[in-house]
Amino acid sequence: MDSKKFLGLFIPRESFYLWVILMLVAVIAVLEWHIAIPGFILFAFLTYYYLSSNHKRRIQISSYIENLNFNIDTATKDTLLNFPLPLVITETDGSIVWYNSSFKNISGQEDECEKVVRDTAAWLNARKITDGSDISREVTLNGMQYQVLCNFVGSRRGPQGSSVGGAESENDIYVLYFIDITELVQLRKTYADEKIMAGIIVIDNYDDLMQSMPDANRPQMLAEIDKKVVRWTSFTNGILKYMKVLEEKKFDILDTVKEINTDNRIPVTLSLGFGMNGKSLSGNLDYAAAAIDVALGRGGDQVVVKNGDSFRFFGGKTREVEKRTKVKARVIAYALRELINQSQTVLIMGHENADVDSLGASLGLYRLAVSRDKRTFIVLNKINPTIESLVSRIQKSGKYENLFISRGEALEITDGKTLLIIVDTHRPSFTEVPELIGSAGQVVVIDHHRRGADYIQDTVLLYQETYASSTCELVTEILQYFDEKLKLNPVEAEGLYAGIVVDTKNFTFKTGVRTFEAASWLRRQGVDTVSVKQLFQNDLTTYTNISDVVKSAEMINNEIAISECPAGMKNVQLIAAKSADELLSLSGIAAAFVLCSAGNEIWISGRSLGDINVQMILEKLGGGGHLSVAGAQLAGMGIGEAKDKLKYAIMEYVKELNKPNP
Repeated sequence: MDSKKFLGLFIPRESFYLWVILMLVAVIAVLEWHIAIPGFILFAFLTYYYLSSNHKRRIQISSYIENLNFNIDTATKDTLLNFPLPLVITETDGSIVWYNSSFKNISGQEDECEKVVRDTAAWLNARKITDGSDISREVTLNGMQYQVLCNFVGSRRGPQGSSVGGAESENDIYVLYFIDITELVQLRKTYADEKIMAGIIVIDNYDDLMQSMPDANRPQMLAEIDKKVVRWTSFTNGILKYMKVLEEKKFDILDTVKEINTDNRIPVTLSLGFGMNGKSLSGNLDYAAAAIDVALGRGGDQVVVKNGDSFRFFGGKTREVEKRTKVKARVIAYALRELINQSQTVLIMGHENADVDSLGASLGLYRLAVSRDKRTFIVLNKINPTIESLVSRIQKSGKYENLFISRGEALEITDGKTLLIIVDTHRPSFTEVPELIGSAGQVVVIDHHRRGADYIQDTVLLYQETYASSTCELVTEILQYFDEKLKLNPVEAEGLYAGIVVDTKNFTFKTGVRTFEAASWLRRQGVDTVSVKQLFQNDLTTYTNISDVVKSAEMINNEIAISECPAGMKNVQLIAAKSADELLSLSGIAAAFVLCSAGNEIWISGRSLGDINVQMILEKLGGGGHLSVAGAQLAGMGIGEAKDKLKYAIMEYVKELNKPNP
């Protein structure tokens, strides 16, 4: 027997004493029964008294409890009626069961009040709050801001046992408490509006601008630029305070500075980078520096605002200006040579679904690494129709055994001493194997696309020039300065030349002086132009399919053509790109978009003559590229829905382009 229970027997209790008396009287009765008679009488009296007292005590306790419940109910009702916070009891469908006088005082118009309660009930139903936990949301009622605390209190059967289909319906009951936070919201807005930001302004083409005008006019040019910038910011008492106003004006300083004319043959363009919502002023300055890098990487003449991890873009409607100096190409070549010398293995990787520009640039870099006696591979998961002819020529040459490796092989050999060179893309998600970026010891990026918001960071070397026609052009310039004794194999030179031909559409678009210089150097390396042309020959079926896509095009805004590749067509990505190019050759078409279905995604190829920025249009759909050549991939939808989204993006672009500054 438990010791605590045993000791508990000796705790004084009335019943215990009665049992003791009964046992003693019983013992006396055994010895002398006539002496025990008074004892039994006394025991009977004590028992009666004990039972009577207990009965009276129970009645008193019951009465006390009843009075207590009454007082509690009265206090509860009084609390609900006079509760200082507005309070509403509502059901699942948003119907109001009861509300207190405080809520009546703030409700204002009845329709608005019912709408707020109904919306809140729908919001709760969507979250299935049935565990008694408190959640909240912010609402506007009668011009005031409230935080609504929502509490689930239970369920009840439908009114008067209502039923649907023979089964009674059940309604959830919620209590909503309305807390006035109008002052807090105003304070929060004031804090956000007056939060300190950092901004950086860069003259994009400063060197070329100064060289394009007489020496005597250069100070006047700088003074004019300074005057325009000061006038632009003067109404804000500092550009850090009224960012919203500047955004609404679409940063009209970009257009204002182009009006400057002091005998300069090149227009003035600016790039601006702003950083906001950093942890400190220095954090905002870091954001601004990152924003200006993105702006310059996208070709300049635009504004980039970095708000935390997100970017917003303004401007960027003009063509990139070709840089005349090759100093950077020489510096990059020297730095790349040192990085290759320090590495044990070199991996070259392009973007997913490689094209001729990506593969041609990879071949040129392969020759660089091999010339330094390094183990070198090109990461290529799949051979698509776009590069099939070039890959076939590489394999037939017999000089590139084990040149291409797959994703698994690349991950297996990558370590801290691996140099990863990424070409023709700067976005991690666009690469053949994104995991390699974090596994390689050092990462180099060589690209000619305008920089997007998601770019590869922590690179040891970045060569991103948006003025270049192609990545093959950039790699060709590096080759010229890498080693004077370097000699390309014919297939390597033809791959680089083919990349330039494809991206310039046979030296028609985005072609500068340096493009022809790169092409002439490759010609001296032994390029056979007829052999390159054979890489792009179409068979009769492909040509017929392209004609069908062109024939089915529809016009948007009188100068933009949209078409799609029919289901079941082979090599749709290649046909889509070539069809977009073909549409541009037609009179009256300034831009063309062709959609095709590839697996579970919709691919969009965009082309332009330069007056319409297809990159800005397709960026609205998550894509990117250049002013005149861009693409996008849309998942989880049919080609009809994708076409509707594309049309909406085009109309938004046209609306922004034609919207006058306030």
